[in-house]
Amino acid sequence: MTTYTETILKYASDDSRTGTLAQPDGIGEVGLGADEVGQKLAVRFMLKLTGDRVDVIRYQVFGCGFTMAACAAVAELAEGLPLTTLATCSVAAIEEQLGGLPKERNYCADLAAQALQAAVNSVATKGAAVSAVLDPSNDQGARIAETEPVFRMLIDSPAPADVLAEDRQLFACLLATADREPWSTAVALGLEGNELEAMLQRFFPRSSWQPKRRATQPGLPPEINFELRELLRTYIAGAPDRPTASWLADIIAARAAHPGHLWVAMGLFERPQLSAAIGRHLPSLLAANDKKMRWKRYLFKQLCEMSGGMMCKSPVCGDCSDYALCFVPGDDS
Repeated sequence: MTTYTETILKYASDDSRTGTLAQPDGIGEVGLGADEVGQKLAVRFMLKLTGDRVDVIRYQVFGCGFTMAACAAVAELAEGLPLTTLATCSVAAIEEQLGGLPKERNYCADLAAQALQAAVNSVATKGAAVSAVLDPSNDQGARIAETEPVFRMLIDSPAPADVLAEDRQLFACLLATADREPWSTAVALGLEGNELEAMLQRFFPRSSWQPKRRATQPGLPPEINFELRELLRTYIAGAPDRPTASWLADIIAARAAHPGHLWVAMGLFERPQLSAAIGRHLPSLLAANDKKMRWKRYLFKQLCEMSGGMMCKSPVCGDCSDYALCFVPGDDS
């Protein structure tokens, strides 16, 4: 994978400190509030002390490979240290341990550091779990509302007779999200200019809205994982609408490079919209994810397994202590 270094892959696949502890002396959590479980990035650390020293540390994590690696790194740093020195297990220390993180993934180290410090604070409460508060910039709720001007301009334009309302909503969300970003619309969606024009002509032929043709600020968007894009393209064969399937596959690859949940990075209103879109246009991909794993985790797990690695801590999902974080009962998204 292009953005996973050997060091990060090593830590992401290190399961030596994953799991739970019986009667821990401290429990720290991020993203596991009653209204957050399964909706946000989540980390839980558990500490067992001998005197004032961390004798054993265990963690659970719901996040990307960078988040897994950050948790493994901070657990390694913290084990054996006195509680009074755990503040040294900072974001900077985690990044140094990992040999650096891509700039757009720094929040992964921040989540791990926050959860560890919450576990330290928990010791004073005699082991009652302490929750750290996520920075609002890491919030994983929907980005686009139905009142978004670009979304409204697109969705209110006359609809062609041969397209589904669900597809117009899907691509209106994607275009409105891309319009907020400093790159050209095509680049933000991982498309060529002619592909973007064909997509607009297909779904919004009578809209007056115009995409951005060039970036408004210097710099490039998060790097697309081209192995992921090629994997997604293998599911286009047999799709009922090959052009739309091709656009969606490339867009998913581009938006998967952004932090947080894939459905959020795509600008969708709610998580099930993503599975529904994949079912319409990449049905063999939907069928392949037969355990209904969350999409970003599923896709990168496939890549890791293809390269001989393993991001998940257990080869059997049902035996894994993170099962409830990856698979939410009744959630088909």
